[in-house]
Amino acid sequence: MFQLLPHTLGLGPEVWRVLSKCHDNRNLGECEGDLNVDERIVTDLVAACQVVAAKVDALGAIPK
Repeated sequence: MFQLLPHTLGLGPEVWRVLSKCHDNRNLGECEGDLNVDERIVTDLVAACQVVAAKVDALGAIPK
């Protein structure tokens, strides 16, 4: 699903790869109890989420 971001919001792999990696890490944590989280991935995730949020905000409200 993250690979759709270039087509929907014009975001590159530097954003969707971070989101995908974090999603995979979460799945491993749930399935195998191996939650590999470090400061770098959290920092990258926050930055990626901020980019996505800014793009979504720029879309504006859905017309009624």
